[in-house]
Amino acid sequence: MYLPVIRQFQKTLRQIDTWLTLAEEHAKAKSFDPNVFLTLRLAPDQFPFVRQVQSTCDTAKLAASRLGGKEAPSHPDTEATIGELRTRVAAVVEYLGTFSEKDFAEAANRPIKTPRWPGPMKGSDYLLEHALPNFFFHSTTSYAILRHNGVSIGKKNFLGDLTFQPA
Repeated sequence: MYLPVIRQFQKTLRQIDTWLTLAEEHAKAKSFDPNVFLTLRLAPDQFPFVRQVQSTCDTAKLAASRLGGKEAPSHPDTEATIGELRTRVAAVVEYLGTFSEKDFAEAANRPIKTPRWPGPMKGSDYLLEHALPNFFFHSTTSYAILRHNGVSIGKKNFLGDLTFQPA
């Protein structure tokens, strides 16, 4: 159950990289600096685009590390360009690729703690109640910011390629 979720995190992060390419192309076609996207947000009290992507990355890497019992790599949230953001996305995709099914043998009952929670959660509850919703909240918000600001992306860009079986 856990490794397929980690692979979906990788797939969605790769799609985010595609969105970043499309954002750069859009900015070039409209003759503006693509790094403007980093500061855009949907609402005044929401994180800007750069923080949405950082949070998507962090949710994926921390879910994998917490559920797999490994130390997550540190990323200091200093990205100031689309290129730097792409580097972060690629680093997290690569990190997620280091996990195997055996890493998650104890995940369901592993106690997951964070400094801002009053107590631990079971790994299975953490995945379903926190990691998955948080990951898709931030990735969807990233997508929505770009789409709202004119980048030509649609559902296929969000989902990516699907795995179909022969009829």
